[in-house]
Amino acid sequence: MKRNLPLILLLAIATSAFSQRKSELFAEIDTLKTQISKVEQELAVAKREISSANAEAEALKSENATLRDANATLLSNMSNFSELSKQNSDNVDRAMEALARKERQLSGINDMISANDSTAIVSLTRIKQTLGENAKVGVEGGIVVISNSITALFDSDTSAKLTEEGKTWLTGVANVIKTNPDFKTEVEGLNITGEFGPTYNQVAAIASELVTSLEVPAESIAISAKDGNFKEGINIKLRPDYKGFYAKAKESAKAGQ
Repeated sequence: MKRNLPLILLLAIATSAFSQRKSELFAEIDTLKTQISKVEQELAVAKREISSANAEAEALKSENATLRDANATLLSNMSNFSELSKQNSDNVDRAMEALARKERQLSGINDMISANDSTAIVSLTRIKQTLGENAKVGVEGGIVVISNSITALFDSDTSAKLTEEGKTWLTGVANVIKTNPDFKTEVEGLNITGEFGPTYNQVAAIASELVTSLEVPAESIAISAKDGNFKEGINIKLRPDYKGFYAKAKESAKAGQ
């Protein structure tokens, strides 16, 4: 029994030591489990942060691509706007040039119209000097109008025979016509009865007297009989040379281009 006592003590010590070691191992295992759990938690947090960072990176990448596209579109629009602005500026310049040409054309035509009006006014003064201050002479729309009554020119309202007074008056008219060769002459008869035959015969008699007796060129005289609208009489109208006027106006328009 005494011989087995040391063995028993050794076994007891060993058992005690193993139990202590086992307890330490369990404690260490628990510590490791705690550490592993903590690491796993930290790893999960890290994974979430990485996932969030990746999502943000993708969003930034997409946003950057959108910004690049928007920037490219903006640059393209700016280029188009610049080109359109240049075209508009060119169009405005061309419009201003065309307007300036039109103004030059209109200025030339207005000058010619003013010149025609001035010529008519000057001719009016000369005609009054030729026919006398009591002569019925006026200017209507740039046309010089010399007027006389039927009774002063003919034996009666329906007669086509000129009186001596009428012939004397026509002599003065003929002088006016011949001294203004650039004017076209129209013998106009005004009638209030509606019977234009006698009126036409009267204006034809006046034109015949001017051409055959007073040597006025036939090609410069026209005749007409019209409703006088409560007025009757004879008008000798001296019209500007509109054909020549429009020819000059056309040349002025070309020169202004």
